[in-house]
Parts: sequence; C-alpha cells; structure tokens
Amino acid sequence: MTSVVNIPAATDAHQFFASCRSLIDYKLDHLIPPETEAPAQVHAAIRWSVFAGGKRFRPALLLATGRTFGADLEDLLRTACALELIHTYSLIHDDLPSMDDDELRRGRPTCHIKFGEATAILAGDALQALAFQTIAEDARLAPALRVQLITEIARAAATPEGMVAGQALDLEAESRDVSGQELERIHRLKTGALIRAAARCGAIIAGANQDELAAITEYAANLGLLFQITDDLLDVTSTVEDLGKTPGKDARSRKATYPALYGIEATRARLKSEHRAACEALERIDRSPELLRSIADFILQRQA
Repeated sequence: MTSVVNIPAATDAHQFFASCRSLIDYKLDHLIPPETEAPAQVHAAIRWSVFAGGKRFRPALLLATGRTFGADLEDLLRTACALELIHTYSLIHDDLPSMDDDELRRGRPTCHIKFGEATAILAGDALQALAFQTIAEDARLAPALRVQLITEIARAAATPEGMVAGQALDLEAESRDVSGQELERIHRLKTGALIRAAARCGAIIAGANQDELAAITEYAANLGLLFQITDDLLDVTSTVEDLGKTPGKDARSRKATYPALYGIEATRARLKSEHRAACEALERIDRSPELLRSIADFILQRQA
C-alpha cells in the first residue's frame, strides 16, 4: 500500500505528530478487521479503543527515529502500527476493574464500560496478537529483521524487563510507601520500556550502528521517564477536560508517583533533569537531531 500522507521533513514536534496521526490511523484502519466481520462485538471494541483519538506518540517516535537515521517511511510503518496496537491493548486492560478500574479514557467510556468486561479482555488479547502478526507479515523487511523487531517489542511488553513487570510492580506498590529507586523502576518498566523499544526499533530498521543505537537507547530511556513523570504531574494539576480521563485517581488509589513522593516542585525539577539528559544523549549521534530534540521539548511542555 502506498502512503496517502507524507511525513514532512519537519523539526517541529507538533507538526510531525499531526502528520503521523493521519498516516498511522490510515494504516491501522487497513490492518484491523472491520466491525462488519465476525465476531463483530470484538472488532467494534477494538476499533472503539484504537480510534479514540490517541496521540500516537510511540509510533511517531519510531517514525522520527527511523527517519533520523535515513529509513524509508514504508519500511517503518507496520512496526510503528504494531506498537500502537500493543499500547492500546495495555490501556484496555489497565482500565479494567481488576486493574485501575477507570470508566473514562480519551474523553469517552472505557472499553469495558462500553462493551462489557469479557469483550474488553478479548479485544486486548486480539490487539496484542495482531501486533506481532503485523510485523511477522511485513514483506518489506528481511525475515531476520522481523524476528529481531518482534523480540525487541515482546521483551519491552512483557516481563521481567517490560511493561507487564512494571504494571505488576505498580499494583504491588499501591497503599504502601516506596523508595525513589522503586518508583523509578516502576516507571522505567511500565511506561518507559515501550517508549525505549519504539526508538530502538526505528533505529534498528534504519540500520543504525551499535554506538548510535546505544545513544538512542539512552535518549529514549530518559524520554520514557520524562513522559511518565509528566503524566504523574498532570494527574495532580489538570482537569478531566484537559486529560480526557479521570484526574486525581493516582492519589485516591495511593499509587506510587513522583508528586506523592517528592512534591510538585521537586517533580518539576526532575522533569527538567530528564529532559536535559535526553538531549545530551542526542549529541552522541552523527545525525541531525532537531526532530528528536523537539519531541523531548514537546513532552516536557505537554498539558494533556
């Protein structure tokens, strides 16, 4: 399939994200079964969740990293979509009554509220499987590269090095005091692992060398922590209209967060520190890093 939307050679993250959303949504629409195909309820739940207006941050980061290292856009696209499928599955399951028990996501009812808990679980299961199928069937990439990408994302999504491990530790930390080291580990796994994988996959598809990959990994690790600390802060300072989800739930659930552990001002100082570290890592790559630096700026300044 030829892309109907071109990604501009932009250094502004806002412009880049807007273009990425259009392109990723177009591709996802072709990858996900239509609601008219049985089982219709599951497909409707998948589409309700995937096309709820997300930022598409993870696929956009993959595209930005891949393009920074000179990859062809079409070579990046299916893996970028796979990351969004994994991310959406995690949100569906995270909202379930047995997890965060949330009724609002991206400004509208969560999947289990709209379709029931059983259908929501199946929708999440299907999205995870579809993500790996999407990469496995990418005929533009060499088989060995597809295996490498699947391994990278599976490790970042699972345990003990990925998102599932972080979610488990996050649940275990509810209603008890945690150390700063424990809190950082939760954030680096629960949110940071997939963000790190997004940047690494873009660089891997582009053929980045080991030194470049190490620098991008460090950049993305700091970016992931920056992203989650910003989420922690917004949960305290924003409204439901700004967030599109219920604010204040972290405090009510006694979740481990940076504002709860350190306070607002110290959390803001940590944001600046992680932003600075992410930008410093980019200085080690012999490429034009303006777009990746702009993405770090965007995360630091975001309001939703």
